[in-house]
Amino acid sequence: MSARIRVGISSCLLGQAVRYDGGHKHNGYITESLGQFFDFVPYCPEVAVGLGVPRPPIRLVKSAQGARARGVKNAQLDVTDKLVAYAEKVAPKLHDLSGYILKKGSPSCGMEGVNVYGPQGRSVATGVGLYAGTLMAQLPELPFEEEGRLMDPVLRENFVECVFVYQRWQQLTAQRLTAKALVEFHTRHKFIVLAHDEKRYRELGRLVATAGRSGMTELGRRYIQQLMLALKKPATRTRHANVLQHLFGFLKQNLDAADKRELLKLIDSYRRGQLPLVVPITLLRHYLRRFPEPYLSEQYYLAPHPDELMLRNQI
Repeated sequence: MSARIRVGISSCLLGQAVRYDGGHKHNGYITESLGQFFDFVPYCPEVAVGLGVPRPPIRLVKSAQGARARGVKNAQLDVTDKLVAYAEKVAPKLHDLSGYILKKGSPSCGMEGVNVYGPQGRSVATGVGLYAGTLMAQLPELPFEEEGRLMDPVLRENFVECVFVYQRWQQLTAQRLTAKALVEFHTRHKFIVLAHDEKRYRELGRLVATAGRSGMTELGRRYIQQLMLALKKPATRTRHANVLQHLFGFLKQNLDAADKRELLKLIDSYRRGQLPLVVPITLLRHYLRRFPEPYLSEQYYLAPHPDELMLRNQI
């Protein structure tokens, strides 16, 4: 097995008793399935800023200056500035993480859809947890997801794929980035990008074509920014089917008429929602073993993450 991947996480999701009520929100899928490949690095911003366990609960409250984190029972308790400052302190230390999993609905850690309350104590809007929002602004390329959304098979596969892509980029840029290395990296990820965002796929191709003509540090910064933006757009069945058709094009000269019909039928059945993605992918990988094609064999699209996670069995 390759080196384990370091992923940040809200401490309560690991079963740590850091919740305001002294409890936790252990997520078995995260620890037992993703934990086979990820080393989790826990953070609890509310404990870190001194609120303690147990503690008075806080919530986001609407104000003229934006949402603020205030006590539910004691409105004088305001930890907005502390949570933001803690996130700003932590962000530069997360350079070795390849992803981050946040606690759903938390006024500090929620990634989206966190209730924001008005002066009458009713929810009037939704927002982003203050710690999470600051981290995501400071680290725009780092893959973030929250545990609730990980229960959606498409979002789950998308996040894990992003984590593995980002980790490979971190490994690539741990040494001086060269034009040759960037071209090779992009070439091996082409079909992954195409499955997510065709427009950015073409933009990334044009960007990589300039490698060697200007400073590689700036080019690398622009490349990873555009790449991670592309991957934030979840792949669809239609786009996956388009990629599968491209892959079929590389193999069709080696297949007899019956094999072609079978593969095309599986791709069409997948497109129409009758089969999971793993079915046509498995047949493509079978044909690649029979008829080696170096360009395709190097494509991460065919194995973007460990098969043991079975992520493509459900999309």
